[in-house]
Amino acid sequence: MTNPPVWRKSSRSTQGTSEQCVELAQLPQAVAIRDSKAPDAGHLTLTPRAFADLLTRAKLDRLPR
Repeated sequence: MTNPPVWRKSSRSTQGTSEQCVELAQLPQAVAIRDSKAPDAGHLTLTPRAFADLLTRAKLDRLPR
């Protein structure tokens, strides 16, 4: 039996609102990401390396638009 992921929001999220927020969950070999406005819509699963790359690109504003 597998425990469900423990989801957490960014500390920069405003309390009481879920506008433009994502939630993260640490999985045994990966990081899961989902939209806080639609938690039942599924999630992305990334390797730790791919997640680190995503964060770096977001911080440098180098994500595709």
